[in-house]
Amino acid sequence: MNSSEKAYFATGCFWGAEGRFWNIDGVIATSVGYMGGVRPQPSYEQVCTGVTGHAEMVEVTFDPARVSYLRLLEEFWVMHDPTSLNRQGGDIGTQYRSAIFTTSESQHRQAEATRDLYQAALTREGIGEIVTEIKSADGIPYYLAEEYHQKYLQKNPNGYDCHSSTGVAFPSVVN
Repeated sequence: MNSSEKAYFATGCFWGAEGRFWNIDGVIATSVGYMGGVRPQPSYEQVCTGVTGHAEMVEVTFDPARVSYLRLLEEFWVMHDPTSLNRQGGDIGTQYRSAIFTTSESQHRQAEATRDLYQAALTREGIGEIVTEIKSADGIPYYLAEEYHQKYLQKNPNGYDCHSSTGVAFPSVVN
C-alpha cells in the first residue's frame, strides 16, 4: 500500500521552490498556494498587497518510504535565506516570509531540530539568526493558487526562479 504525507514550505516566491521540490525522487505531487493569513480564498493580487497575511506556500505530497521529511527539510533550508525577514532577494513583504507548517508532531520535531542544526552552521559562518516560522498546519487552510502559478517554471522554462540563499550547505546528518 502506498502511503503519502504532506509537507508545507514557504521560501519566498513559490515558483522556484516548487521546481526544486518536484525534482526530488519520492515527491509524488507539488502545488503552490497560500497559507497563514486571515482572508478566505485569497487571490494572488490580494496576497501580493500583504493585507491577507498569507505566505506563498508549496504543498509537497511525498512517499516517506522513498524520501524522508528530513531530506525535504535539508532542501528547504538551503534553497532560500531563512535569516531574511519577510523578503527573499528583491521580493519583499510578509507573503515572502520563511515558514514551515507541519502536519504531525514528528514533522514539527524534525523542523525544529534541523533549524537548530542549520543555525549552528550559519553561526559558524558569521551569519545571523534564522527567522523561519515553524507552526502546526492544524486548522490553517491551504488555498490553491491560480492555475497559471502551478508548475510555473515547467510552463515558463526561462521564468523567474527568485531564490537567494546563504550559500551555506546543510551539515551532514548521521542517521
